[in-house]
Amino acid sequence: MKPWGKKAKAAAAVLPGGPPPGDAPRDRSLVTPEGVDLRLRLGDGGERATALMIDLAIMLGVLIAFTLLTLLAFVGSRGKGGEVIATVWMLVFFVLRNLYFILFELTPGAATPGKRAMGLRVAARNGGRLTADAIFARNAMREIELYLPMGFLIVNGGQVGAWISLAGLAWCGVFLLFPLFNRDRLRVGDLVAGTWVVKAPTRKLVPDLVQSSRPSHGRFVFTQAHLDAYGVKELHVLEDVLRRYETKTVALVAARIRLKIGWKASPDESDGDFLAAYYAGLRGRLESRLLLGKRRKDKHDKS
Repeated sequence: MKPWGKKAKAAAAVLPGGPPPGDAPRDRSLVTPEGVDLRLRLGDGGERATALMIDLAIMLGVLIAFTLLTLLAFVGSRGKGGEVIATVWMLVFFVLRNLYFILFELTPGAATPGKRAMGLRVAARNGGRLTADAIFARNAMREIELYLPMGFLIVNGGQVGAWISLAGLAWCGVFLLFPLFNRDRLRVGDLVAGTWVVKAPTRKLVPDLVQSSRPSHGRFVFTQAHLDAYGVKELHVLEDVLRRYETKTVALVAARIRLKIGWKASPDESDGDFLAAYYAGLRGRLESRLLLGKRRKDKHDKS
């Protein structure tokens, strides 16, 4: 049996033939190497469209505010430095158009303000880590999907014929409505980058779980070496296991952790008590390291 948390790509298994009875059509199954079935729910078309509108409104608001500031600066300088002011305005416009989505999705939350407002985030469809390359790829496609055709119609709308304008609108419509015509609600950019947009889990390391995870009998004493076997990623997986508390999964994960850290279980030691105690100890260890400016992402991070 492989140790718990063995480095491997997570197997993202979309349920064959649709979700099982009782599951929502947008539910998907993500099975990790630890044997944990993490249920994901895809963002629907309405949520994604609303998130995009929020982001575009923010971008437009920032651009309008900065435009007013540049006009005030131009008036205040009595017409001097107009080229510099125009260059700065173009730079801000470039950043908003090309880097707004990328920079926000590169954050740990992997979501723009619009996606956060709708409870969405970007994730890798293969279950692995969301890479910068994937984020760049999915957002580079937005230039083709939205900005180029819309820019063409706005700038040249009065100089082109009706058929060309209609073709431009059809182009925009195909790309904008594409998520509505595939099961996983994927944009073209998602297809290229291997990503999808899912409902962000309400992952909180709240005090109730910490308190309930602390061993009252004091028989679980983990050494620093025991706790340094894993990092933040494994802590989150362990939290999911404890919250769901499925007996088979608890037993499997407990066995793999014991094997990994070399822990010899006593005859009367329950898997649930062991995992709860290890969770409390691991979280305490990671929090103490964080106070020293050290953040260990997972068990392969040597920092």
